[in-house]
Amino acid sequence: MNNKKIFILLPDGIGLRNFAFSNFHKIGKENFDITFWNNTPFNLTEFDFSEVKITNAKVHLASDVLKNAIIQSTLLLNKKNDNDNVYDSYRFKPNTKGIKNKLKNFLVDGLIKVCTNRKGISFLRNYLNKLEQTTAYYKTCREQLILQKPDFVFCTNQRHLSALAPLLAAKELNIPTATFIFSWDNLPKATMVVETDFYFVWSDFMKNELLKYYPNIKNEQVKITGTPQFETHFDEENYVTRDAFFAKYNLDTNKKYICYSGDDITTCPDDERYLEAVVNAVSNLNSKGNNLGIILRKSPVDFSNRYHEVLEKFKDIIVPIDPKWAKIGDGWNTVLPLKEDNAVLVNTIRHSEIVINLGSSMVFDFTVFEKPCLYINYDVTNKKQKDWSVDKIYKYVHFRSMYSKNDVIWINNQSEIEQKIQLALENNSSIAGAKKWFERINIQPADKASYRIWNEINKILKNE
Repeated sequence: MNNKKIFILLPDGIGLRNFAFSNFHKIGKENFDITFWNNTPFNLTEFDFSEVKITNAKVHLASDVLKNAIIQSTLLLNKKNDNDNVYDSYRFKPNTKGIKNKLKNFLVDGLIKVCTNRKGISFLRNYLNKLEQTTAYYKTCREQLILQKPDFVFCTNQRHLSALAPLLAAKELNIPTATFIFSWDNLPKATMVVETDFYFVWSDFMKNELLKYYPNIKNEQVKITGTPQFETHFDEENYVTRDAFFAKYNLDTNKKYICYSGDDITTCPDDERYLEAVVNAVSNLNSKGNNLGIILRKSPVDFSNRYHEVLEKFKDIIVPIDPKWAKIGDGWNTVLPLKEDNAVLVNTIRHSEIVINLGSSMVFDFTVFEKPCLYINYDVTNKKQKDWSVDKIYKYVHFRSMYSKNDVIWINNQSEIEQKIQLALENNSSIAGAKKWFERINIQPADKASYRIWNEINKILKNE
C-alpha cells in the first residue's frame, strides 16, 4: 500500500469535470492518500472527498499585468519565429473602459516593447513569481503545505493566476509539482502561466507542441497520459435507455435526433443564425418523408437568450437540453460544471445520430460513439461582427492536427446543409478519419487516462 499524500490543486472550476467528477479519484485512492486543494466554491466533502479549502486567494496587484505581458510577448515571439500571422488571432482586443484598464494596457504595451524575446519573457516570469511570493496568499499556501505535508502537488489547469502561489510554495518546500494541460488548443494560445517540475499532456502531438513553444522544458519533464475528459463516455453507470432519456426531455420516440452543439458568443457570435439554417434544412427533409428533430446543447458558458426566438419559432423541431453547469460569477471561468452533466452529455451523444457545430471538440466526443460530425464552414450575411469569419476560426493552429479535410463533413454554404445531413445520416465514412484525428490528439485507449496519470505520478515519486 502506497500512502503517499497527493494534493490535487483546483485553482478554479475547470478541473472539476476531469478530476473530481470522473473516476480519477476512485482510481487514485486505491494507492494514494488524496486531498483536493480546493479554490472553487464547491464543497467537495459532499462527495466524500478530503479537501483543504483555499480562502482569500488574492494575487498580487501587478500580477495580471505581468501575465498579460507574458502572453502577448509569447504570441508575438511565436509569430516571428514561425513567420505566421495566426498568432495575432489569439490576441484579443483589451478592455479600454475606465482609467484602471487604460493604465493596465499602457503598462502591458510598454513591457511588450522590451520583452518580446526569450530573455525578456523569462524576466517577466521570474518577476511575476517574486511578486506572488510576497503575498499573504502565498504565505497561507505555504502554511497549509507545512501542516498537511503532501508528497506531490498536481495542478489541474496551467492557465490560472491563482495556481501560482500554491505551486511556488510547494517548490520552496521541495515538494514535486506537475500541471495538466487541460485543453487541446491551449498551447498555441500561450496560456502557460505556471512552471512546474512535470507537465502532463494528452498525446505525442501535444508534447511536441509543448517542447516547441517552451524550449526551456526538457523532454523528460513531459508525461503523455491522455485526458480524463472522455472517460465518462465509457462509464456505463452514466447510460440511460433511449426510452428513459426521451421521456425525461419530452423527445419524440418516432424521431431521429441531430445534436446541434452551440459555441460561446466569442467563437461564434451568429450561432443562432446557423441553428436556424439547420432547422430549415431539417424541415425540408421532413417534408420529403424523414422524421428528424434537433437537440440543442448550448455551450456551457453561454447563458444568453440568443436562441430564444429560434426555439419559440420551431418548437416542433428543436428541444433544448442545457448543460448542467452553475454560474457562480460574471467571468467565463466562474461557470462551473456539475457532476450531473456527465450523464446529460453522454446520453445526448448516445441518443443523437450526428452532431453539427462550428469547430468544436465535440467531434471527439461523438467519435467515441462512432457518430459523424458536420463542421459549419461559411459566413452568414450581415454578420454581427464584421471582422469575424469562419476562415479565422479554422486557421487556428489546433485544426492543423487534422489528418485530412475528410475527418469531418464540411458544410460550405447554407444551400448544402440538407444534402450534408442526409449524407451523414446514410454514410458515416468520415468516422475513419475522425478516429485517426482523435488518436493523434489523445493517446488511446481514451478510457485509461486516469490510470496513466496515476502511474506517472507513482513513477515520479519512486524516483524522488
